[in-house]
Amino acid sequence: MSAAPHLRVVRGNPDDEELAAVTAVVAALSAARAEGREQPRRSAWADRSRLVRRPLDRGPGAWRASGLPG
Repeated sequence: MSAAPHLRVVRGNPDDEELAAVTAVVAALSAARAEGREQPRRSAWADRSRLVRRPLDRGPGAWRASGLPG
């Protein structure tokens, strides 16, 4: 029984050494994921959710509360 290939070259003609290098990298990443290693945490400086504005509240005193920090 022949299984479908996991990697496929869609452009170019890589030689045996290039294919071996790509296969080694993919295998190493797969093994790291299988071991359950956590991905490195992103810095809070790179967190783009801080750029999203909170919704504005309505009602008495809302304009004053909108200027208060977090």
